[in-house]
Amino acid sequence: MSKLEDLAKRIIDFRDARDWKQFHNPKDLAISLALEAAEVLEHFQWKTGQELKEYVEANKEHISEELADVLYWILLMTHDLDIDILATLEKKMQKNEQKYPVEKSKGNHKKHTQL
Repeated sequence: MSKLEDLAKRIIDFRDARDWKQFHNPKDLAISLALEAAEVLEHFQWKTGQELKEYVEANKEHISEELADVLYWILLMTHDLDIDILATLEKKMQKNEQKYPVEKSKGNHKKHTQL
């Protein structure tokens, strides 16, 4: 079993031991994921340059915990929707490599339709 599979199993076991699956429909899982992602964004809102760099250094643990919360909901949602997230990421990366070839996109922030 991979480390990611071990994490997913731990999350499912945690949820199931508390009988929370009854509350976990795809809509509410997606909402939870978006809310946690918004909590990540809050750390960076209104900060720039040196202020941002110093903030990240001082708050790295809390930012890390928010990112872990995002991963928690991703793993829970992919489990419940029977999605192989690693295989899906591999396919998506292949698509991205085609849409953004190095020779056209290196050092360029334009969307693939503008390259």
